[in-house]
Formats: sequence, structure tokens, C-alpha cells
Amino acid sequence: MPHISRATRPAVRSAAVSTVVATALAAGLLAVSSSSASAADVRVHDIQGTTRLSPLVGQQVTDVTGIVTGVRTYGSKGFWIQDPKADADPATSEGVFVYTGSAALTVKAGDAVRVSGTVGEYVPGGESSGNQSLTQVTKPTVTVESSGNALPAPVTVNAKSVPSAYAPTGDPAAGGSINALPLKPRSYALDLYESLEGMNVRVGTSRVVGATDPYAELWVTVKPHENPNRRGGTVYESYDDQNTGRLQIQQLAPVSERPFPKANVGDALSGGAEGPLDFNRFGGYTLVARTLGEVKDKGLVREKTRRQAKGELAVATYNVENLDPGDPQTKFDALAAAVVSNLASPDILTLEEIQDDNGAKNDGTVSAEATLKKFADAIVAAGGPRYEWRSIAPENNKDGGQPGGNIRNVFLFNPERVSFTDRGDGDATTGTDVVRSSGGRAALTLSPGRIDPANTAWANSRKPLAGEFTFRGRSVIVVANHFGSKGGDEGLTSRHQPPVRSSEVKRLRQAQAVNSFVRDVRKVQKSADVVVVGDVNDFEFSATTAALEEGGALKSAVKSLPRSERYSYVYQGNSQVLDQILTSPGVGNGFAYDSVHINAEFAEQNSDHDPQVLRFRP
Repeated sequence: MPHISRATRPAVRSAAVSTVVATALAAGLLAVSSSSASAADVRVHDIQGTTRLSPLVGQQVTDVTGIVTGVRTYGSKGFWIQDPKADADPATSEGVFVYTGSAALTVKAGDAVRVSGTVGEYVPGGESSGNQSLTQVTKPTVTVESSGNALPAPVTVNAKSVPSAYAPTGDPAAGGSINALPLKPRSYALDLYESLEGMNVRVGTSRVVGATDPYAELWVTVKPHENPNRRGGTVYESYDDQNTGRLQIQQLAPVSERPFPKANVGDALSGGAEGPLDFNRFGGYTLVARTLGEVKDKGLVREKTRRQAKGELAVATYNVENLDPGDPQTKFDALAAAVVSNLASPDILTLEEIQDDNGAKNDGTVSAEATLKKFADAIVAAGGPRYEWRSIAPENNKDGGQPGGNIRNVFLFNPERVSFTDRGDGDATTGTDVVRSSGGRAALTLSPGRIDPANTAWANSRKPLAGEFTFRGRSVIVVANHFGSKGGDEGLTSRHQPPVRSSEVKRLRQAQAVNSFVRDVRKVQKSADVVVVGDVNDFEFSATTAALEEGGALKSAVKSLPRSERYSYVYQGNSQVLDQILTSPGVGNGFAYDSVHINAEFAEQNSDHDPQVLRFRP
């Protein structure tokens, strides 16, 4: 799952509104009515209202009073104010963001101010993102009444205050939107966070559940007992259990002034954090810390799997994140060291995201021989075997990923332990079929060969690569996959509940194609050993996995692990499954499966995925 680039928020746009709820959402940022409300009538909680959309959207407000609780001088520039005299309604926030854009920032925390401007609703990422909107005051005029005032006391967010239910179900009449629903902060976590939007919020000492990323942010949980795993993360176990205690942490100070702390999963943010509660497109509700505690290193160690026994075949999969010869030698060396040391030099290693010989340079190059040689050499230098490889170069820019990068699936194999059956001259557009060999076993017409490459399910996506291997006289068919990404899906904090997972449609069709291929193998040889591996880009409880398993053709091996151990990726503080290995009934149940945690939980990563290893006796 690729990261989305953090772009500076675009300038606020306006659109005419006739009804607050329906029209506001259609525009993404709403507000141009020329009506105004008097200072005597309007307080911050009146702007925020009791739903996700301001009842004053589009109106001019005058002399709204509050104390400045934080100033942001980068990205979406502006400041937060909070009314120290709260009303009695827990659904109405007492804080709001004042968006200044390119205008000079002349206030500081502790200033008592009067603000006049236009009330708007800004949707981070735009209307099509499905995100909730951020209530704000735009085009402000600001008067500082006094300085050095005490800040409003922070609202502490903790395990007791955050409800166990994540979000209400959206209104079917509004396309599943929750925007018009009255907030119930004692019932739903998202409603609680929305009722605190813009307010001064605090979390105490908390466990880190999402490592520091390149954008100076991390994730903590205020619920230490919510779906924990032994390494300190919080496991995403189902669509109905989103882990309500997760909260993103950023800081108000630019990193040029104060470096953001590096933290791994399981570390502790000692002293917690305090600052305004924001909403952004890259994680939803975010505590933008004015004061930030220290990270206490809890000593998380990168895992090492055991070496396969003499009679065990070890099959592994690893997404190496757009590897090409232009990457630093240090990346090749680190990935190679992981193959040798952490993965114990598996017999067969499928790779995802191997780029062509000049990476993302978009000049028609499709060969990846230089990439693979450089990687194979690095593995030897790290003390590993001299792997051989098999792959099929894609058509230029037909398999998705970075334009010009031409990522593809690749087999590496150790010829001292396993042999590859080369058969036919497979190419990017010709699919392999299954036939019965003279010995009565299932055989591929093309090995390596692509599975059903003309199927529209694979449009602008990596085609599965199938190959025959022989281990100790036993034939094994391995299928390497990299299904379509989750790009385009709505986030868990979407205004639609449940969120729309539009990308799942494509993966479902891809899973059906692979399942059909495995069934064809089993029609020829019911006891065939088939191993389907790769970055499936979906959860073990997803419709995609169910489609792969349909009819008993395959079984997801990660389900053999305890629920708390099922993850290969960490996204927004959720430890979750994206990479999988599935086995046919011929493989049996006597396998050993390991999700080897060496990347996803760490601030320093060689890839954002953890590799997977399956060991069995064919």
C-alpha cells in the first residue's frame, strides 16, 4: 500500500449553500452566504453545533471570543481558539481552527482574541476522499485583547472516556453519511473526537502503536488493553473492531525548530501530549502537540525465523518497495541481510515491487536483470546462497506502480535446494494453462507463466506469476501475486459509515481468477501442492481472502497464527494483514507459518512490509 504524498492544503474554496447538510458536503468546502450573526449571539460552540457540520456554515460571524491554544506556521497555516466558558452540552466543541493561509500570523498561545470571518467546512483531500470536514473560520480579522492568559484546561482523552463503539451507522437516505446525525460523544469514539474538534486535548503516557513516519507523526493508543499483541501493537481484527483508542500525534513546532522523536511500536510516549485536536486527510483526528513528552525505548527487536529442516521446503514472500539499481547500495545490503539473517535464506523467495533497470525513468525500459543481479549479489555478500531468478517482464506501463518503474513479481530460488522447471517461452500477454503430465501430475504449459493476463481484473495491475519447482522429487506450483492497492478506499474516519472500500471490487475479481487457476490445477491433480503467495493487499477476514479460499481450493496460512500475531503491515496504528501465503489441501496442515516482523513496526524501515515464510514437507 503506497504512501500518499503530504501536499500543502489548497486554499479554501466557496460554494453557495441552501441547506447546511446536503449542499455543504457536495462542495467539500462550503460557505458564501452574506448573512452575519452578532457577537452577542455567537460563541465558538454555536459555530461548531451538535452535528459534524456547522449550523452557521456560510455566514459571517463577528467578534467571536476565545483564547489562542496553538499556532501552526507550516502546512495549513492558522491558529486555534477556545472559549474558556463552555456550555453544558457535551456534543458542542468549544474550540475552532482559524485558517489564515498566506496572511501573517500575529497571535501566540495565551492571547485572548476576537475573531471575525466566514464559517466554512473544509474537506481535507476533497469531496471524493469521503473524509469528514473540518469546521473553521476563514478570511479572518483578528483583534488581540490581552496576552499571557492561562490556556483552557485540556480535556483528557483516556480509556475511560473513549467509547468502545467506533461510529454510528450512516444515514441510508444521505448515502451512508453521518454528517447530519446528532453527535453522541458518550456512545461513539468518532463522535467524542468530533465533539472535541479544535479543543485543547491531552493524552497521558501512552503506548506507541504506529512508528514515527517520514512526515513527523506517530500513533498512540489510550486503550492499552485493546487488541494488543506481544510486541506492543494493536491488531486490526475485523471491520467491526476498528480500535477506538488510536490517535495520531503531530507537533506544532516545525521539525526545523524541534526534531520530532523517533519511536517504534511498543515504545512509550512518556508524559503524553497536549494541544489542539485537528482533523486531516492522513489519519483523521490528530492531536497537534504544543507540548510533547519523551519517547521511552522499549527495545523492540527485529525478528528472525528459524532455518528450515533438511526435509522442509521454505517458501517466502517479500515486498521490497520499488527496488531498482538507482537505490542506495545500503538498501540492497539491508534487504539482502534480512533475507539471509531474518528469513534464514528460504528455498523459494517471491519478490514484489522489483522495478526495471532504471527505476521510475519512463523511457520504455522493462528489463529488470540489472536490478535482480544487484540484489542477488548483495545476498551472496551477506553470506547467503547464489539465488537464481525467474520472471516475465511486463509491457511498458501496463502493470501499475510508479510510471516507468514497471514493477513485477519475481521468483528467487536456491538451486542447491530446489530446481525450477523451465517450460515454454512465457511473455507478458500469454497465459499459462494446466495440463496432465505423462506422470499424471499437474503441469504448467508455461513456466514461468502469467495467469490469465488478458483478464480485465489485471488492468493496470501486476499479473500473477506461476512457476513449477521440484523439491526432493516432489513438484510444487508457486503463484506469486501483488493484487491491486487500497488506493481510493475511504479511511476509517470517513463521513460514510461503514466506509466505502471501492478498491475491493478489483481485488475480488483478481482473487477469483487465482482461485479458478488453483481449481484447474486440482482438477488435474487433486493432491497437488500449490502455494499462493504475495502482497494480497487485503485482510485475512476480507472478501478477497474468502474468494481465494472459495470451494476449499486454498487456505490462508496466517489464520493458523493466534489472532494477536496476524499482521504484516502497520497503518494508522492498526497492525494488520496485507501479505499472505495460502496453501492448497495437498500441502496439508502440518506447516509452520511465520510473519517475520522486521519493518512495519519500526521508524527505520527497508520496506514498509514484513515478509512471510511458510515451511512444509511436500
